[in-house]
Amino acid sequence: MPRITRLWQAGGGRVGIDLEGRPWRVLPAEVVLTVGCDVGVALDRPRARRLRRELRRHEALALAGRALERRSMSRAQLERHLVRGGASPEARRTTLAAIEGAGLVDDLGTAARRARVLAERGSGDALISWKLMEAGFTKEVATMALAGLDPEAKRAARLVENRGGGEATARYLARKGFEAEVVEEVLAGLVARDG
Repeated sequence: MPRITRLWQAGGGRVGIDLEGRPWRVLPAEVVLTVGCDVGVALDRPRARRLRRELRRHEALALAGRALERRSMSRAQLERHLVRGGASPEARRTTLAAIEGAGLVDDLGTAARRARVLAERGSGDALISWKLMEAGFTKEVATMALAGLDPEAKRAARLVENRGGGEATARYLARKGFEAEVVEEVLAGLVARDG
C-alpha cells in the first residue's frame, strides 16, 4: 500500500502529493485536509475513494460558484448546470444542499427579480409565469413572484397609453401574454375615456 512521502505547496490553494517518493497528484488544499492526507499516511482504498468523492464535491462546488458569480439561478437551473458540467449525482446533491444552506440560491427572490424585469419589458402574467416555469421555478414560486407585481390590468393600461388603442395593440398585448379579458377591459376603458 503506497504511503504519502511528501506534501508540497503547489500555489493557488493547491497541494502536491508524492507517493513513495514520486509526484502523484496536485489537489485542492481543502480536499487534502478534509481527507486527512499527511506524510506517512497510507493511501489505502477507503482513503482513495474518499479523496475521489471529496474532489468531485469540491469541483461541483467550484462549478456552481462560478455560475452564480455570473448570474442568479433557480435551483433547477443550477442543477442542470452541474449535470452539464459532469458532476456526479452525489456531488450535485451535496453541492445544492450546501449552496441552499448558505442562502446562495433563493428561488423566490430570483423569480421575483426575473418577474419584475419581464413586467418592465411589457410582459403579461401568462408569459411571465411560463418563462419562470421554463427556467425551472415551480408553479407555486411563479405565482408568488407574480403577486409582487403591479396588477396585470395596470401594466396593460400603461402599454395602451404608450401605444394607443386598436387591433394592433390588442394583438401585441395578446402576444405578450396578457389575458384576453384584461386586454378587452383596458381597450374598452380607453374608448370610453376618449369617446
